[in-house]
This record gives sequence, C-alpha cells and structure tokens, in this order.
Amino acid sequence: MRIAVLGTGTVGKTIASKLVELGHEVTIGSRSPDNAALLEWVGETGARASGGTFADAAAAGELVFNCTAGGASLEALAAAGAENLAGKTLIDVANPLDFSQGMPPTLSVCNDDSLGERIQAAFPKARVVKALNTVNTAVMVAPDSVPGDHNLFVCGNDAAAKSEASALLESFGWPRDALIDLGDISAARGPEMYLPLWLRLMGSLGTAQFNIEVRRD
Repeated sequence: MRIAVLGTGTVGKTIASKLVELGHEVTIGSRSPDNAALLEWVGETGARASGGTFADAAAAGELVFNCTAGGASLEALAAAGAENLAGKTLIDVANPLDFSQGMPPTLSVCNDDSLGERIQAAFPKARVVKALNTVNTAVMVAPDSVPGDHNLFVCGNDAAAKSEASALLESFGWPRDALIDLGDISAARGPEMYLPLWLRLMGSLGTAQFNIEVRRD
C-alpha cells in the first residue's frame, strides 16, 4: 500500500519506518521538502521511502497518518489539501497539547470537543480514525515491548475506515482483541483527555514504556 505520513518528528519517523519494514511504500510529508530530518530519514531508509511537502505526501498516499504536533495539525492538513485527503482513511495520532504555559502541558481542546472531531469537521470527505495517541512512540509499533495484555482505542464515523486502520494496527503487532472500538469520532475526547493522566503516570513510573489494560467480565 502507498501510505502518507505527515510529520517528521519522532512519531512520524517511527511509524513511517515500521510501515516500510512491513513492505509499504511510504512518503513522509513536511512543510518543506528540504527538511533535514526528512532528507536524513529518506537517505537511511531505502527504496520504499520518499519525502516531499504535506501535499506531495497526501497526494501519493492511499491512506494518511497525521503525526504532526496537535496544535499545528489543522494547518498541516490544510497544506496537505482537502482534495488529497478526500475519501481516504486518515489515522489521527496527534494530541492537542498546549505547552504555552510550560510543563506539564494542558489540552487546547477538551470536554465537549476534540482534535479528532475538529479534523473531521474541517475535512468532511476524509474518513478520520483516532488511534495510537494513548501510548508512546515505541509502544505504538512494538506493543510487545510492554509485557502482558494491554489495550488500544480506535474511534471514527466510518466503519470501513476503522476496519482498515485496525488491520494496520494488527500488522504493528496489536492483537485484534486488544483494540477497543469506542464508537464515532466524538469518542476521541476520551483518549485525548487521557493524556494528562498519561503524563503523570510517566512521571510516577519513571518511564514511558507502559500502557493500560481494560478488564471486563
């Protein structure tokens, strides 16, 4: 599959590298095609890796990952172009973290709205799926790095898009029964509002290599 990854930070490059490892053709998108991190990743990764602008990547991909910083996601997706996102599954990994008041960050949107919803509203022809935002980068692509059973959440308005996203998550190593479908895109409020607790847990545990398990009868 041809997949676009928007964002050249640690999350974007980690997911892109995993996708290449799995045999996909991946284009990372950046504000500038001359971005140093982008050029380095392409040079190190091999033939199935390429880079370009946000628009270049979104046009090339049959499926799109949004791995940009949450505060810049709407701007980055606008640069990618609504026409390049239309009809495609858009897996939104971003969190609306606001660092303007220092650490720990707050959420720029919460309670009665979410970044996932804002992306879906801004790009109504895209099929937005919120996923992967509740674990750190290494756990996203290697869930077995955390021992035992633990869960990941998905939500979105389009059942086929959620199924497509879930199949990719399974290829990352997430068992199907570890994925919990929370419902439509308004459910993105919950996983996004988990981030303040995640940050406190990271501080208390002294590591980002953890996740939670939902137990049920």
